[in-house]
Amino acid sequence: MVSMDKITTKNLSVYFKEVQALKDITLSIKENEILGIIGPSSSGKSTFLRCINRLNDKNTGFKKEGTVNIEETDIYQNIDVEALRKKVGMVFALPVALPMTIYENVTYGPRRHGIKEKSRLDEIVEKTLRDAYLWDEVKDRLNSSGTDLSGGQQQRMALARTLAVEPDIILYDEPCSGLDPISTAKIEEAMKKFKSQYTQILVTNNTKQAARVSDRTAFFLMGELIEVDDTHKIFTRPKDERTNGYISGRFG
Repeated sequence: MVSMDKITTKNLSVYFKEVQALKDITLSIKENEILGIIGPSSSGKSTFLRCINRLNDKNTGFKKEGTVNIEETDIYQNIDVEALRKKVGMVFALPVALPMTIYENVTYGPRRHGIKEKSRLDEIVEKTLRDAYLWDEVKDRLNSSGTDLSGGQQQRMALARTLAVEPDIILYDEPCSGLDPISTAKIEEAMKKFKSQYTQILVTNNTKQAARVSDRTAFFLMGELIEVDDTHKIFTRPKDERTNGYISGRFG
């Protein structure tokens, strides 16, 4: 069965004042796939990611050319941006623990979207913390501050908070960059488990991580998409010598 395109960018270019961060990116992401995006610093990986939930809008001097579609909808045309960000969740490189309890961290989004019933909120908390491989570690201290958790636990709590608003798409911007191997493994395992539910895009500086979890991998360099292919092909038979140079460690 062929997967449908969930996200499509066509001739996407992005500028911040006079600096061009992305150059004519045309790329489709399939429904329920994990797309890894690799490349050296300043290659446009995070800028591309932030186009998909319109976080770049907040930057001074941001200008976009081309289109970004989710299914059939151009997300830069007459769209409720808050509703978009509910649909397109994001996990950042640095864990974001709100200054409140673990329970309140996870239920922050659902409460904002109108869910008030305690039984429903309890259900959301348990399910999402289980899905983020954190429930067994925190189930007896849900009323403790989220900021008291370790960095790896805070990142998994942030993942649970993202899941709590029931997105269709999850974006990860180097989610394991500062984490210990155990937390990294748990987040990667969660990503694999989510494949039947979500479309996922992983920006990572760790090529081995992309190789472990991604179905396809895209290589970005200096704002350009150099190539995209099945992950095993990118890492064993890349078409472009620049891709081969990066994944073999000759630069980057």
